Amino acid sequence: MGSFFTKPMSNVMDENMKKQQEFQLSAQKMQMERQMMMQVQMRNKGVAQQLSMAREAFNWYAGFYVTATLGMIAGFAKTKNPAVLSPLIPLTFLVGYQADMALGNKMERILNDADKILSNETGLLRLPGEPLSVAMIDRERSKSK
Repeated sequence: MGSFFTKPMSNVMDENMKKQQEFQLSAQKMQMERQMMMQVQMRNKGVAQQLSMAREAFNWYAGFYVTATLGMIAGFAKTKNPAVLSPLIPLTFLVGYQADMALGNKMERILNDADKILSNETGLLRLPGEPLSVAMIDRERSKSK
């Protein structure tokens, strides 16, 4: 009599265990996907903040550049000395770089270059020494004690 009830009960328990394992696996998968999506969103927010900071810096640099240029032109008009205009050269490069970063496609070029490095130059990404392992960390921890 006991074997009559235990066999079907065992099958039911096995089925329930399989269902529970499948549920746990799907829940873990969903949690991992959510974490990955959250990391992507956090990265996007960080990049947007950097771009916004670059645009703000460009506004300040451009204002300084215009003010300095007007001052240098006024100084040149007074002295007729072309050396007064010499700081315009590095300032032009500085403002041009900031304009490219804030308003141009510099960020896109950086991302494309990073993709090329990831696909074609993986040797440059190798860390020095051997890869870390749990055993190495435990060994170092035991040395420090």
